[in-house]
Amino acid sequence: MAKKIEQSTAGDKAAHNGDTLREPAEKIFAREIEALIAADKDEAPPGWKMSPRAVLTYICGGTTGTTKVVQGTAGTTEEQVRYTWNYAMLIARGPSREALVRSPILRAMETGSLARFEEITRCASEVQDAMISLLSEKRISIPELETEVPAKKGFSVIATANTRDRGVNDMSAALKRRFNIVVLPTPKTIESEIDIVGKRVRDLTVNLGLKARIPAADAIEKVVTIFRELRTGQTLDGKSKLKTPSGVLSTAEAISVLANSMALAGSFGSGEVTAQDLAAALQGSVVRDEEKDRVVWQEYLSNVLKKRGSEWRPLFNACSEHND
Repeated sequence: MAKKIEQSTAGDKAAHNGDTLREPAEKIFAREIEALIAADKDEAPPGWKMSPRAVLTYICGGTTGTTKVVQGTAGTTEEQVRYTWNYAMLIARGPSREALVRSPILRAMETGSLARFEEITRCASEVQDAMISLLSEKRISIPELETEVPAKKGFSVIATANTRDRGVNDMSAALKRRFNIVVLPTPKTIESEIDIVGKRVRDLTVNLGLKARIPAADAIEKVVTIFRELRTGQTLDGKSKLKTPSGVLSTAEAISVLANSMALAGSFGSGEVTAQDLAAALQGSVVRDEEKDRVVWQEYLSNVLKKRGSEWRPLFNACSEHND
C-alpha cells in the first residue's frame, strides 16, 4: 500500500530538537523524503536521489537530497552566484584552486546535483543576467585560472520568486526561457488557506518558543478573511467592492500577523491572544503607506467589519483604536 506523504507536525519533531530556529525543508521533512525515496520506482537523473515524479510529489503532496542554496536579496552579488576568492590566500599565493571559494551554484555544477535559488527576483538585474550564460552553456569560466568548469549530468537549478512582492526585479524574457515556469496560485478556498495558516502558526509556536496559546480557530478565520477580502478587492460574498492597500497581504503575511500577535500576548499580555494583540499586528501589516493605506483600512473597518455584528465588534474596536 502506498504511503501518504503529508507535512505533518508528527513528522517534524526531529527538526524541532536543538537550538536551531528553523531548519531547512530537507531536514524538517526528512521522513517524508526517505519514504518517497524508498517507494520511488522511476529512474532518477544522474546526481539526483529521487526521480522528477517523486520530487513533484514531495512539493505538491500525494502518495507514495539536500540542495545547495543561494538566498536572493537586494545585496546578492554576482560573486555569490559564480565564485569568489579567499583573499588572504590570493595575496599570498596568487590565483589557485585552493584560493577559490565556490558558490553553491558552482558546487552543484561540479557534483551534478540540484541548486536552489531563493527569491531570484529580489536580486539586481545584472546578478540575474549572470545566470543566463551559466544555464545556457552549462559551464562557468574562471579566467584567473585560465579554465572553465563544466556541469556534470544531473545539475539543475530550482528558482523561486514571489511575483506579488513590490519592488522586485522581474526576470528578463531571456532568463525565463531557461526555466520551466510553474505558477503556484494563492489558496483557492478560504478553508484551505485557514488550514495552511493554522498549521504554520502551530509550527512557529514550537520553532520560536512563543509563550502564548495558539489563537482560537475563529481568530485565525478572521485574519484570513480580512486578508482575502483586502487582497481581492471585494467581500467574500462578492456584494461589495473594496479598495486594496499597497501591501501584498499574502498567506505568509497572515501567518506573520498571528505569530506577531502571539509574541505580543506572551511578552506583554496574559498569554491569551486578544483582539488588541491581533489589531496591533494587523495595523503594521495592512498600513504600509501611511497616507493611502490608513484611509483604505479605515473604510474597510467602517463599511465591512463594523457591520458584521457582535462577534466582530471587539476586533473592530481594537483596530479602529490603532488606526486613529
